[in-house]
Amino acid sequence: MNDGNVKDGEVVNDLLGYDGLKIIQEPGRFNFSLDSTLLAHFVKINKHSNRFMDLCTGNAPIPLMLTLRTKALIDAVEIQKNSADQARRSVVMNALTDQIKIYQEDLNHVNKLFESGKYDVVTCNPPYFKVNPDSNLNANDALTIARHEMMATLEDVVRESAFLLRSGGHLAMVHRPDRLVEIIETFKKYRLEPKRLRFIYPRMNKEANGILIEGVLDGKAGGLRLEAPLVIYEGDSADYTQEILEMFRLKRKSEGG
Repeated sequence: MNDGNVKDGEVVNDLLGYDGLKIIQEPGRFNFSLDSTLLAHFVKINKHSNRFMDLCTGNAPIPLMLTLRTKALIDAVEIQKNSADQARRSVVMNALTDQIKIYQEDLNHVNKLFESGKYDVVTCNPPYFKVNPDSNLNANDALTIARHEMMATLEDVVRESAFLLRSGGHLAMVHRPDRLVEIIETFKKYRLEPKRLRFIYPRMNKEANGILIEGVLDGKAGGLRLEAPLVIYEGDSADYTQEILEMFRLKRKSEGG
């Protein structure tokens, strides 16, 4: 690995517990979250998954983590210049330039840049929140764009994903439970049949605060699987559940970590 030309104000972090993977981040900007890790583990990958696209990639945590599951080529699109630049340098730092390519571009322009039906899998950790008069927008534009639908809406993400995918290809997304009905309706509008759904819970005794959903382009109607709940923390403690620790490739201290 090289230093990826780390700039002043940036830090290099381990990509959670993944051996050897590093990511360039900047305190105060939108950094990768647990949601990206959950999505990188949730998405279905099979022997026919040869070409991937990650939309709203940020500084590219999902493409980096996907390299641990596949040797397929991965393209990624990010509208924010600084985030895309960090993503490119993180790819260089991890010696993954032969597998990952970063595009600094508006998601709504992918239909002009890429061939329709080229991709087997599209992933996206999109902005979760609609913009309305009551929106609590962050003064930091990078955070606002990452969290709110300023530059790309849910419909934009689904529409462009459907354009990119081959028939039978998969779109996997992480989002919020309060938008589930809208997500399913939008999937169906663009010929994506929901096939897998998993609710994310902070703790067993709390409401779900996230969802993982996957749809198949031109998939046969019906057959949605509701997978087992994904719980983040053990009881009322700050300890991750065993499933989350395994995603991080970490062990509890009592187990020799």
